Amino acid sequence: MSLALARLPSRTDYVEEVYRVLLDAISDGSLAPGERLTQEEIAEQLSVSRSPVLQALRLLKKDGLVQDAPGRGLLVTPLDPQAIGKLYEVRGALDALAARLAARRGTRIDPALIAAGRRASRGKDVKALIDADVAFHHALYEASGNPLIAQSAQTHWVHLRRVMGAVLQASGSRDAIWDEHQAIAEAVKAGDAELAAQLVEQHTDNARRNLLERLGEVLAERSA
Repeated sequence: MSLALARLPSRTDYVEEVYRVLLDAISDGSLAPGERLTQEEIAEQLSVSRSPVLQALRLLKKDGLVQDAPGRGLLVTPLDPQAIGKLYEVRGALDALAARLAARRGTRIDPALIAAGRRASRGKDVKALIDADVAFHHALYEASGNPLIAQSAQTHWVHLRRVMGAVLQASGSRDAIWDEHQAIAEAVKAGDAELAAQLVEQHTDNARRNLLERLGEVLAERSA
């Protein structure tokens, strides 16, 4: 494992922190799909004992983000384009429902979220770009007034962050993504439920198509 992880501040319980550090590294591609993980190296780099690392890895395995490696040990779960496509189908349905409900309530999505996303799209910080995208969609879920939408979507976003991290480094559609987000926000604010849902469906389909296309290129490059 070649990743350089930052040491954690001194305290007694590190499981959540170790989990978050590894989740972010897997999500932004710093820990690449298929990369082997060792408790000893992670513990050394984070300056913690092996116990919280072991527990964090168990949580990541439960989430499907790491899996048993051939022989022994663990590795970052390889990306599966077919599974990602199915995740986008579910996400599209949830997001469309959220947009429709939010528009019926006439909710206003904070324009600062879109401004922050546009700033992130001009930078090179992939984690910031992913976080901005997730923040917009979670604002949409909150605007719907139905907390079950966010709860249902949370599991899927853990995996969607991974594919975003794998492909957004070289994406040429960052500005278009935030143009689509702004159009959705305007339809929600205007109370046009059907337009908002339609725009979300188009946005999700564009994201699915673009990300899967780029993911295929990334996987081909890694296997070459």
